[in-house]
Amino acid sequence: MSQEKVDRYKEEKANRKKIMKREKIKKAIGSVVGTILCVVIVGWIGYSGYNFYQSQKAENPTSTEIDLSAVNDYLGSLSETGDAE
Repeated sequence: MSQEKVDRYKEEKANRKKIMKREKIKKAIGSVVGTILCVVIVGWIGYSGYNFYQSQKAENPTSTEIDLSAVNDYLGSLSETGDAE
């Protein structure tokens, strides 16, 4: 090996702890940023989907009509028979 390579190896060996610590910090920061980015994307998709659902619900309201005349007639007939007794 040339003297230049030997000097570079010695310098790397002397600073190995600093280099490893720096790499761990970079990896941790990358993981945190990636996780935050994923949470933001999933939240944005959920929020957009919810707003789309609400807008569709507001544009097409559903109403149901119920004919309760048969129930009213039945209850009326019950009260009439109760008065006769």
